Amino acid sequence: MSDSRPLPFALRASAVTVLLALGACNGSNEFDASQQIGTDPVLPEPEQSLLPDLKVAEVVGWSGDAKPSVPDGLAVSAYATDLANPRTVYTLPNGDVLVVQSRGPGGEPVSRPKDLIRGWIMSIAHGGGDKPQKESNLVTLLRDTNRDGKVDERHDILTKLSSPFGLAWFDDTLYVAATDGVLAYPYRLGETAITAAPRLLTPLPGGPIDHHWTKDLALSPDGRFLYASVGSNSNIVENGLEAEKGRAAIWQIDRQTGAARVYASGLRNPNGLTFRPGTNTLYAVVNERDELGPNLVPDYMTSVKDGAFYGWPWSYYGTHVDARVHPSRPDMVERAIAPDYALSSHVAALGLAFSQGSALPEPFADGAFIGEHGSWNRNTYNGYKVVFVPFQDGKPSGKAEDVVTGFIDGDKAHGRPVGVGIDGTGALLVADDAGNTVWRVASADGRVSPRPIGSDPVQGTHAAATITSPAPATPASSSPRTEGSNAVPSPSVDEQLTGQEPSTPSSTSTSSEPGQGDIAPAVSSPAVQPPASP
Repeated sequence: MSDSRPLPFALRASAVTVLLALGACNGSNEFDASQQIGTDPVLPEPEQSLLPDLKVAEVVGWSGDAKPSVPDGLAVSAYATDLANPRTVYTLPNGDVLVVQSRGPGGEPVSRPKDLIRGWIMSIAHGGGDKPQKESNLVTLLRDTNRDGKVDERHDILTKLSSPFGLAWFDDTLYVAATDGVLAYPYRLGETAITAAPRLLTPLPGGPIDHHWTKDLALSPDGRFLYASVGSNSNIVENGLEAEKGRAAIWQIDRQTGAARVYASGLRNPNGLTFRPGTNTLYAVVNERDELGPNLVPDYMTSVKDGAFYGWPWSYYGTHVDARVHPSRPDMVERAIAPDYALSSHVAALGLAFSQGSALPEPFADGAFIGEHGSWNRNTYNGYKVVFVPFQDGKPSGKAEDVVTGFIDGDKAHGRPVGVGIDGTGALLVADDAGNTVWRVASADGRVSPRPIGSDPVQGTHAAATITSPAPATPASSSPRTEGSNAVPSPSVDEQLTGQEPSTPSSTSTSSEPGQGDIAPAVSSPAVQPPASP
């Protein structure tokens, strides 16, 4: 009888070390990654090998007074510590900050032997090993009552969620993007607990694969729509195109009815959804495909156009064909548009926040901060920092500048930045999921903004900008619709569509693969549970 027990972490790490040594033999160390930063990136010829390039920084955390580095004129401090994989920071209109802490759902089926290697690599890259870990998958409220840049109150307002990531708040409702659906909770500014059960607004594609599980959210400037990011179910359709229905896309969701459609597609793993302040232009950062060599394909930041197709899986950066994808689709390649701004390859950009309204020095007055989680599939490290992309005349212009660094030291990682945001005082917040810390980067002269500005400012409305006493608990406006109740069953995503019905292959079609604009019903509806008491 074979022993089916999992190998000890140290033994698995030793096996990975051998594989990393093999992977590090691939590719070239001579390529200058800075050539891929900007509006016109250099794209070398693809490279393919048995194993992708591998170089993984072991997470060791922060010890003592250690902290990241920032340029002159800025000061960095720990805003919140002892967290459990903080991914997203979201500022409410009254200045309270919500921190989403989450871990992936796990259990993704292995479709290729190299997926086992990838799983081991991810365990090293995220830290923890076989050690017991704090409970994650929760939302924590941080309150700075006197706007001095220090947290005075901390409350876990939601727990036991299903791998949450994105947040949005409007009209006394907190929207949470779990990995399998968007949930709506009654929540008034100033409250320090949520006890009402959520309403399932819209199911999102979840398991059993759920390769890219993070689902981000943004609120439209008029408050009518939510935008949700849904990453692909694979690197490059190795699980089949059927598994990609409704994925590699950004959805537009009617905030009142839950009706959904694909807004833009061909985006392999979009995150950091946000509207540029004062405009109706949605932006995102996108993780591009792997295994074409250490210097392909650059991750990017882009404005997102309604109805646009950005290439995945058939092409990248416009019409550069990915020959690995079969059958080929020259019609889709012809439709593909190039993104706005390249960040270089494999930086794993996950967070995006615009600087307008911040209290940071003048060089950061107009641009975007981007959290780069860091590479694992290059022969040299890339990312592991927060950069600033300056804007001019409403568009990215010039080279990205390093703002928060020091996350990596040799082959050790103290932390890895994910989400970024502007807090209620105008300082930059950085969620460090491996260091279990939220960092605050402020102007060194101590200046603060005159009033808080929420992460999703809505045009023509002005929420209270001061901390208020907790309001009475609001009853749930709608309990979850579950089997056996008298409520009308929640409609499937197909029934909720607003103009994006799944296509029916024509009699002349040569293949039956779904188009990238299709939405199919989620594999299963989220099991909506009342939140546990904090």
